[in-house]
Amino acid sequence: MEINSYLEIYKKLVSPDLSKKVNDITDLFLKKSSAEKNVYVSGNGASAAISSHIANDLTKACKIKARTFHDPALITCFGNDYGYENWIAESVNHFANEGDLIVLISSSGQSKNILNASAAAKKKNMDIISLTGPNPSNLLEANSDIHIRIDSNIYNIIECMHMIVLTAAIDQINIVTLNSEPPK
Repeated sequence: MEINSYLEIYKKLVSPDLSKKVNDITDLFLKKSSAEKNVYVSGNGASAAISSHIANDLTKACKIKARTFHDPALITCFGNDYGYENWIAESVNHFANEGDLIVLISSSGQSKNILNASAAAKKKNMDIISLTGPNPSNLLEANSDIHIRIDSNIYNIIECMHMIVLTAAIDQINIVTLNSEPPK
């Protein structure tokens, strides 16, 4: 596939609805920051890497308290004691508080540990943002305050769009709120 054809796929995925949801995410990040709440970001594999990047950017660039649960000792401890499908939910149970925000990223939208984390976050009255591919679990979508569904079956495109959406929200905070210079 030629690069211009590849980039056309991304252009087709950007819609007015997606732009509105990026604004909603930006507003929710700012709301949590002003309320001195924590933001947690979690996913598996490439989504875990995205989660770490986003948590770092929120903390450093936006001064929003954000973190992941991706410490290997924590994952293996909770995975061993509660099952891999429950390690993020147990992290939510141990670390998160009512009113905090969790961003759950799952390209399939079907990962059991992400679904269970959404249920644990809902039970704690946390706000939930989820980002998925085209066929998310009804449970994840129903539990989410903001849900972004990327209508592609190509995982790299789904993952890149997740990164674009979340970094766009961060850049909105930097440009508008922190009066940073927009990129040239």
